[in-house]
Amino acid sequence: MYNVRHINSDLLWIGASDHRLALFENVYPIPKGISYNSYLLLDDKTVLLDTVDSSVRQQFFENLQYGLNGRTLDYMIINHMEPDHCAEIESIVKKYPEVKIVCNMQTKKMIGQFFDFNITDDRFAIVKENDVLETGKHKLTFISAPMVHWPEVMMTYDTTDKILFSADAFGTFGALNGNIFADEVDFATEYLDEARRYYTNIVGKYGPQVQAVLKKASALEINMICPLHGFVWRHNFGTYLEKYNLWSSYTPEEKGVVIAYGSIYGNTYNTVSVLATKLAERGIKKIQMFDVSVTHPSYIIGKMFQYSTLVFAAPTYNAGIFVNMENLLHDIVAHNLQNRNIAVIDNGTWAATAGKQMKEELAKLKNCPIIEPSISVKSALKAEQLAELDTLADAVKSAL
Repeated sequence: MYNVRHINSDLLWIGASDHRLALFENVYPIPKGISYNSYLLLDDKTVLLDTVDSSVRQQFFENLQYGLNGRTLDYMIINHMEPDHCAEIESIVKKYPEVKIVCNMQTKKMIGQFFDFNITDDRFAIVKENDVLETGKHKLTFISAPMVHWPEVMMTYDTTDKILFSADAFGTFGALNGNIFADEVDFATEYLDEARRYYTNIVGKYGPQVQAVLKKASALEINMICPLHGFVWRHNFGTYLEKYNLWSSYTPEEKGVVIAYGSIYGNTYNTVSVLATKLAERGIKKIQMFDVSVTHPSYIIGKMFQYSTLVFAAPTYNAGIFVNMENLLHDIVAHNLQNRNIAVIDNGTWAATAGKQMKEELAKLKNCPIIEPSISVKSALKAEQLAELDTLADAVKSAL
């Protein structure tokens, strides 16, 4: 049975949600599921904006059939060629043999890479930035958004209704539970953390490219934002745009401390737990602690984009960094985190080398000075090292 919502009188949301999927991109936990948004514009010409993941194809086609209500499909705009949005291109082309595929040249090339079905050049309408597609009363123009987060990405802007179809930008993890508009839920309380985790892990590496797109968007009059994942924004989205500006410029949202630790037998945990207490005694209220062995890196990275000061603590393991901490550090470097103050604590019974190696990895980050003193624990924290922790706590507070 179809499951459709009207966005306005001639625009329908015809996407679907997956509550069963455990890992997005087979990497990121999504305990609240994920939505795949697709939109249908009903004008003199009918326009489909992106398809969906194959896991929800049946719901999608029921929605599309209901939305068209006997009409044919004239255009299919492809803003992003990632398979969770383009899986049904071949099915659309076969079901609607007259449909025109609206895309850029890079997308056309990728269609040939992902699919084997025959499609002639005359089926394509190749567009460039600022080209216009008139569908009746609506005029759609196209905005190049390379590396947000694939090189072919573009956005579509409806100049008539002032709607930005933003591809993967402004999306969030989490299925849609009937409510498709951000103002229908308590977004800040229930979804902002997942929106941050989505941005930082999926798009976070490409801050300069996001900044470039934000600059283009600032020149547009926008009444609504329709992303490919998560909620449609129709009210009060200035705060969300500001979050994107902070995240993409690697500017902390808040002053606070994230402590990421690895601990084999509990001694490293004891050390950072004592440090957390000392930070609290110095009036620091926002302290987050994560065990890297039980918390997926995506959650930790999200919080590290949120807060200003980071502490990494891990034992030496096989003459290197404790493996789960090493994985986190590689992930942080891959996501291009910048502009944070960082403290390092290591632990070793006979050859404590993790601290030096953690610093070497963290040195790859831009504008992330190391807070001194770095502390090296020999097996377990001793009373004589409490003064070192006091000094480090003072230094962390000063860095805030």
